[in-house]
Amino acid sequence: MTLQGRSFIEPPDFAEDEYEKIFSLAERVMASPQDYAESAKGRLLATLFYEPSTRTRFSFEAAMLKLGGQVMGFSGENSSSAAKGESISDTVRTVACYADIAVIRHPKEGSARVAAMAAGIPIVNGGDGGHQHPTQTLTDLMTIRSEKGRLTGLKVGLCGDLKFGRTVHSLVRALCRYEGIEFILISPEELRVPDYVKAEIRRGCGSVYREVERMQDVLPELDILYMTRVQKERFFNEDDYVRLKDRYVLDAVKMKLAPKDMIVMHPLPRVNEIATEVDADPRAVYFKQVRNGMYARMALILSLLGV
Repeated sequence: MTLQGRSFIEPPDFAEDEYEKIFSLAERVMASPQDYAESAKGRLLATLFYEPSTRTRFSFEAAMLKLGGQVMGFSGENSSSAAKGESISDTVRTVACYADIAVIRHPKEGSARVAAMAAGIPIVNGGDGGHQHPTQTLTDLMTIRSEKGRLTGLKVGLCGDLKFGRTVHSLVRALCRYEGIEFILISPEELRVPDYVKAEIRRGCGSVYREVERMQDVLPELDILYMTRVQKERFFNEDDYVRLKDRYVLDAVKMKLAPKDMIVMHPLPRVNEIATEVDADPRAVYFKQVRNGMYARMALILSLLGV
């Protein structure tokens, strides 16, 4: 089944072999970007960002521009007709009259699915509240595949805000379809993974999980440590945020506990959860993730447009 014309709202929207096609295409684009410099010429990408973004928005825009296409959009609810009360459905139906493909980020869970149902063009979910972030997952899988050489038989530590972290929820949903994945969920009780995500793990291909509160106890056994920030914007009570925000800080001392081939990932932005001294450690690959994200999105755009 072709990817052309489809939307990408949640990780299960694509099968494993379809992910492989995107990864292979991304690798070809990365190896010879000049061969794809005009692939999307005459095509227009709309970026509908109701929430702030740096990496996701810029990487989509850079991806489209490097493919020879053009970009239009807005970077805040107040800079669109949403400030006047326009619905998501009406906005995307309007945008579909101009653009060939659109990416949407919105604070409400399920908003991207609503947009995809209303639009006549491919819609990509750039993050919907604390729910899903499938293109970050695409980036994460591509990075894991590149750095570890496989997507099976991995012990993955997920640390920090696992309750509201849409990047975590998306990655778990994608990884649990591969064989032999063990998730170690590192968080305080207040920020544990939601039950529906745990249910996804139990339905996976032999996936298992355990919950712990201390990072140091499990660092020596991990293949991957995926750090996340505690998201101030998801808290209703500032006192709870202040109490939890610095619960986990990865520094050079803790890195000594980790295996020499473990990789450290982070969807970014970071606040205090990874000390800058870790950046020089060859196991830190979070800025490689950023670069991979642009190529993964270039491949996704090409696939959805069918060019």
